[in-house]
Amino acid sequence: QLQASGGGSVQAGGSLRLSCAASGPTSNCAVGWFRQAPGREREFVASITWDGASTYCATSVKGRFTISRDNAKNMVYLQMASLKPEDTAIYYCAADLNYRYREARPMKAGPMDYWGKGTLVTVSS
Repeated sequence: QLQASGGGSVQAGGSLRLSCAASGPTSNCAVGWFRQAPGREREFVASITWDGASTYCATSVKGRFTISRDNAKNMVYLQMASLKPEDTAIYYCAADLNYRYREARPMKAGPMDYWGKGTLVTVSS
């Protein structure tokens, strides 16, 4: 139902764009990006409402990452710039079918209904 792609290896300061393809029930619902570094818990990165009207980024990535979507293509994107070694992680997109807020907010991993397979981002110094 969700498929993340676009990960890779990049040097610090570089950019990557991750894509999340939605299908079926995950189309046109709130989506969040999460990441998990080795030995660490999965953490929230960014979220976007079903219509793309509202977005939210975690403090750690605010000003460097941008979340967006194209519902005509059933795609959600995470544009990452000024990457740092601490951004190295497996990145996941997830859908919340029961999201009822008008604005985007931080999401918790537990309530998410669908998860895509992760895509690895490696940032070298």
